[in-house]
This record gives sequence, C-alpha cells and structure tokens, in this order.
Amino acid sequence: MSNMKVTYFGTTTLLFDDGTDQLLFDAHFTRPSLLRYALGSAETDAHLADELLRVHDFSRLRALFISHSHHDHVMDAPYIANRTGAALYGSASALNVARGGGVPEERLTQFRAGERYAVGGFGVTVLASLHSKPTLLNNDLGMTIDEPLVQPARLRSYREDGSYDFLVEAGQKRCLIRPSFNYIEGQLDGIRADVLFLGVAGLAKADEETQRRFFAETVEKVGPKLIIPIHWDNFFSRLDRPVRGMPRLIEKTDVVFYRLARYCEAHDICCLIQPPRTSVEV
Repeated sequence: MSNMKVTYFGTTTLLFDDGTDQLLFDAHFTRPSLLRYALGSAETDAHLADELLRVHDFSRLRALFISHSHHDHVMDAPYIANRTGAALYGSASALNVARGGGVPEERLTQFRAGERYAVGGFGVTVLASLHSKPTLLNNDLGMTIDEPLVQPARLRSYREDGSYDFLVEAGQKRCLIRPSFNYIEGQLDGIRADVLFLGVAGLAKADEETQRRFFAETVEKVGPKLIIPIHWDNFFSRLDRPVRGMPRLIEKTDVVFYRLARYCEAHDICCLIQPPRTSVEV
C-alpha cells in the first residue's frame, strides 16, 4: 500500500490515516496546567478540540483506541467520539469516561488483551502492557473508574485501570504503539513492526540495566526500521503554545533524546522526533 500518514498531538495521541479510514490512539488535546491538576477540575477545551478536528480533518475517523485511563490519554475521548461519530475501544474504566461524556453504548467496546479488531482497512491487536513506575502524579496504578465520569472532573479521578500496547496493521504496514516506559518480559516475542512509537517518559531516570532491558524487550524484539519517541513533551503545556519538554523535576528531556539517539546510532535504526501537531508518512 501507499505510505500512511500519522499525526502526533503530543503525549501519546496519534492519528493514523491510510487515505480512506482514520484511527485515533489516545485522546488528549486539552492539557490543563499542573496547578489545575493539583487543585481543581477540568473539562475538554471544546474550542481547541474543534480547531484541531477541523485543521486535521477528522471527517473519516472510524474509531478511538485508549491505552489506559489517565487523563492525559483519555480526557478528550468522549468529545471527539461525539463530534465524529467514531466508535471507542478501551478498558472498563475508559468506557466509563466515555459514558460520562454521553457516548452511546452501541459505539463502546470493552477490549481484551490478545484480541484483534478490524476497523476499515486497519487491523488493531491489543497487547497487555505495564504502565511506567508510579510517581506522585500517577500512584493509582491498577485502580479503576467504576462509575461514569462526568466533566468537569478532578484529574486524579482518571485512574489507570490497566495499560495496553497496540499493533496496527494496514496492508503490509505494521506499526507498534508502546505508550509507557515499561515492559512485560517476553510479551513481544514474535511480534515485528516497521515503525515503533516508543513511550520514553522515564528513560532519563532509568539506570543502565533498566535501560538495557527495556530496549531489549521492545526494540530488539520488534526490529523496527524507524523509532518515533512519544510521551516526551510537557502535557501540562497547551497545544496552542510552544512545545516544551517535561518539567526537569519530572524528566530531563534532553537526556531522554540523547540516550535514545545513542541507542539508535549504535543499532543502525532511524529515529525521528516528531513535534506535536505535525504529520509524517511511514
């Protein structure tokens, strides 16, 4: 098939477009400040969301797939699903976020690890994964959202539930999305992909052995020709302002890029840093 366009909206939000159908992986356009995260509640920025849906022409969006139900992955999923009529696939918690936003039940699918879903010209396989190690900002790993979550909501109300990777196939193209800096040993045995969208939040703080094992269980198993890092930008900074790396107390983005670049250099793998709100063909 011809090349596929992938548009990045920061954090782990990726729009795949094969020229006929579109899929969105995660849904985070609204990026409340860290102060808002700590003290208040928030709701989807409809003005910004509408602008992005228009400028990037989401008119052929068939489905959203949610990797886990923290706010920076699922917050805007109900709004996008309702504006586009797309179906939504996710965990029980992600579906409760959608229900809180009024997404009709017939467009919701609770997925399970190991299952493959055909949507338009795409095949999406859901793979069990692990969230990165807990921090003060995400110490709710495994906790669930048990009732419909209605906005405005406190950002800590978005609980992780469980984390997933996605193998995306379209024709002969195979892309793997790994949102979190973690792995399940052996989980990717036998899985190959041309492009790896690799969550790198946590790479700067990892010791040498952790870094080695992470790359061994992701890059070396999958064998990509191209790595595009994701989850490196500051998701407390608005998408209509200049892009920034994560606050240095949380992550040193320059070190993340340096370590990833050195690894790709040593293993003869292409690497592309894609700014939010830009598209590439893969």
